[in-house]
Amino acid sequence: MHKQKVHGLERKQQIIGWGFVLIPSLLIFVFSFYPMIQSFFLSLQSGKGIVYEFVGFKNYIRLFSDPMFKQAVANTFLYLIIQVPIMLLLGLIIAALLNAPSLKFRGFYRTAIFLPCVTSLVAYSVLFKSIFAYDGIVNRFLMAIHILEEPISWLLDPFWAKVVIIIAITWRWTGYNMIFYLAGMQNIDTSIYEAADIDGASKFQQFKLITIPLLKPIILLTTIMSTNGTLQLFDEAMNITNGGPGNSTMTISQYIYNQSFVYTPNFGYAATISYAILFMVAVLAIIQFKVSKVGDQND
Repeated sequence: MHKQKVHGLERKQQIIGWGFVLIPSLLIFVFSFYPMIQSFFLSLQSGKGIVYEFVGFKNYIRLFSDPMFKQAVANTFLYLIIQVPIMLLLGLIIAALLNAPSLKFRGFYRTAIFLPCVTSLVAYSVLFKSIFAYDGIVNRFLMAIHILEEPISWLLDPFWAKVVIIIAITWRWTGYNMIFYLAGMQNIDTSIYEAADIDGASKFQQFKLITIPLLKPIILLTTIMSTNGTLQLFDEAMNITNGGPGNSTMTISQYIYNQSFVYTPNFGYAATISYAILFMVAVLAIIQFKVSKVGDQND
């Protein structure tokens, strides 16, 4: 009789457990996996949203001859190659500085540096657009200290517009990555640093030989997240430069938006471009994992 009650209780707990698991799983499938599957079938079609025509892989073939898509990919990868390493390095250095036990007002500095990433995307984009305007505060300051003789058209020049986008992304997301590094550093046993001090290691040597190797999993995580986020970059290019001048700052995600809502709607081709982003993210993530494993083996 006692065994039957035990088995009955275990079965009831299993049913309750499956209930907790199935409901979120169903929601994830409905709101995540089903749209992904549906968008793949959409990428094999062409149409304006009312009548679709099955075209197979023609949309994917079109990507290789689409100059606008190539421009968007080139712009996005330029942001990725320049901005992501700068942002991660800055986040790592700032985290190391704010992890010093002797630093006063550490909580204030951490909060101040983290705040940009919780700022409204539209609000901070409009702010940067105003700051880097022709008569904005940046030009006024640079002219006041005699670095510039005349104002720069930051948002109307292809090169400087890209610089503004890179500065904006770095300002917003450096603090976000800093929090990950700071959390990792606080989990490193202080006795390791004490032993290094006794052995005569400098602070730089400790940072290079202790902190960075022990933070490798977190560095890999932030690299993948930053790569993923940059490949999907939309708000800054849309709100600061609107992809201009002459599509020189347009990103892949903005091109998807244009294909869906700005140009003559072609949702099938827009879905194809979104799968191109998925492919890029997957390939880069695999490469980063491989590089990380090779580095671990060499260590």
